[in-house]
Amino acid sequence: MFHYRREIDGLRAIAILPVIFFHAGFQWFSGGYVGVDIFFVISGYLISSIIFKECTAGTFTLQNFYERRARRILPALFLVTASSIPLAWCKRP
Repeated sequence: MFHYRREIDGLRAIAILPVIFFHAGFQWFSGGYVGVDIFFVISGYLISSIIFKECTAGTFTLQNFYERRARRILPALFLVTASSIPLAWCKRP
């Protein structure tokens, strides 16, 4: 349905560097938020392009859009939550 965009992956690779440098504690780099902002822009672009293509084809519905998002995001959310709760329980003071 949608073709792979190498340039988007390149932007993601560039965007993650400020976040890594910030969390690694490099004093000379305090702008880790810039990488997060770039990720938000990339996500907005990709989601809006999907919506635009579906609207142009006449197949867009808000319900289907959110159902696809939920099917994609919720399994990972539940897995991380289910694995984090026991670990947090074991590590409590």
